[in-house]
Amino acid sequence: MRSLFPSLALGTVALGSLLIVGSGSALLAQDQTAPPAESVQSPAPSSAQRPAHVPNPQHQTKKMARELGLTPDQQSKIEPLLADRDQQLQSVRSDTTLLQKDRKVKLRAIRQDSDSKIEALLSDTQKQQYEQIKQSRKANKQQQAG
Repeated sequence: MRSLFPSLALGTVALGSLLIVGSGSALLAQDQTAPPAESVQSPAPSSAQRPAHVPNPQHQTKKMARELGLTPDQQSKIEPLLADRDQQLQSVRSDTTLLQKDRKVKLRAIRQDSDSKIEALLSDTQKQQYEQIKQSRKANKQQQAG
């Protein structure tokens, strides 16, 4: 009996130490896994919410200037039209209350409206070139989709 008592006491002390150390490391592990408040971020928007690229009216105007031979005056009038169009398109794309069919109708109307405003600033030759460019892009888009 005498030899059993010291072993039992030693075992209890050892077990108590393990419990204290174990619970301390468990608390430490909890502290380490909890993210700091400042590093918590909102989830990234899905690819459906983000445009594939962000339109740049200045870049678009420069490209049109190269393709159509726009004058500086035409460029200065077309750039705000493109900026307004891009903003309207983005607004419609981000409107989650629209049905897909209604969204397509609105997007098409915005594009047609901006095209007619742009064409009003172009010479007859530039209008023909602009129409050819649009048709070529439409054909490329259909080819990629098919």
